Amino acid sequence: MYQAVRGTSDILPAEQPYWRYIEQAVADISRLYGYRRIDTPIFEDTSLFSRSTGDFTDIVQKEMYTFDDRGGNSLTLKPEGTPPVCRAYIQHGLGNLPQPVKLYYISPIFRYDRPQAGRYRQHYQFGYEAIGEADPAIDAEVIDMAWRFYRSLGLARITLQLNSTGCRQCRPGYLSALKDYYNSYAGELCNDCKTRLEKNPLRLLDCKEPSCQKIAESAPKNAGHLCKECDEHFKKLQEYLGLLDIPFELNHRLVRGLDYYTRTVFEIQPEEEGAQSALGGGGRYDDLIEGLGGKPTPALGFAAGIERIILNLKKEGVAVPATPGLQVLIAYLGDAARTEAIKLALVLREAGISVVTTTGGKSLKAQMRQANSLEARYTVIIGEDEVKAGTATLRDMANARQETLAIGELAARLS
Repeated sequence: MYQAVRGTSDILPAEQPYWRYIEQAVADISRLYGYRRIDTPIFEDTSLFSRSTGDFTDIVQKEMYTFDDRGGNSLTLKPEGTPPVCRAYIQHGLGNLPQPVKLYYISPIFRYDRPQAGRYRQHYQFGYEAIGEADPAIDAEVIDMAWRFYRSLGLARITLQLNSTGCRQCRPGYLSALKDYYNSYAGELCNDCKTRLEKNPLRLLDCKEPSCQKIAESAPKNAGHLCKECDEHFKKLQEYLGLLDIPFELNHRLVRGLDYYTRTVFEIQPEEEGAQSALGGGGRYDDLIEGLGGKPTPALGFAAGIERIILNLKKEGVAVPATPGLQVLIAYLGDAARTEAIKLALVLREAGISVVTTTGGKSLKAQMRQANSLEARYTVIIGEDEVKAGTATLRDMANARQETLAIGELAARLS
């Protein structure tokens, strides 16, 4: 028997209220801060991700779904949302608009990763991107958006982790200090970290292996290596977060898993679980658009996985609004009544009333059972006598009360 491919899942009707709840919150926050929606293709040129995300990141080396099309082009299913948005920004000349350009997206994301709670090989992500502004006030705004989003959902037990990874002027000095420190522990590192030590030393701080985490605790902190501009930027950001009354913790080991981040990086995490269950995160990527062939353009963003959020909504017992249920089931007896049922269903739907008409010649008892199973608010019953009289019986399924109405009165009565 066929089943969903490992690492993917079906989103059944019973789960849909969570998805609609989150998607509506994403749209509401976007409206409050002036962000507009963008949708990019589900696959892109492979080099877009290898060039932006980093050749030595886990995403590029281990997790991308890459294939050659019939024309011999190497394409990759989107493993993240930011590079496609930046590509669209360059391609469509969005740099000519008033800056910053504020965009958001909701998209499926594909990563070949070990499936676990809240993490799938096909999962769904939303993100906010603010492109074209270097002011730390926009950093604070994006973090404020993220914080407000989670609080609006009803998630209260969350923390904000904050760090600065510097820029291309001051980061080399910090990377040199990291290498010097880690070289004395080279024999104790996991295999991945041995590679990172040579290729991507910043990611040493982000390793989830317990033995490597212990080494990272005493690693040099980037704060002492920031240039004057990065240091001032980071201090201003902290000042603005204070004005917004957003609590945060400085975390010198927070680097995020993507090579394009500069200066600000942040994560929002559940209080009890920490970084391995981060609800979302983001940061600055001031060099990314230039690296993709555009003009030098400062930018930053935030992204989160929807499945992980749903998991935490359930853990915290947050009740989400139910999707509107079925209003009316039309039950009938006889061919003439079937004709009237079909005509009535059309009238009711044009009035904006949700309707199901039974099929298959079931008994009235069976049709009433169907109304109950579908949780219909009302049942309209049409039989031979009703056809002759031009009426129908309206049954309130909540209290079993019935009344007889003219067919032409039903739409107004139900509305």
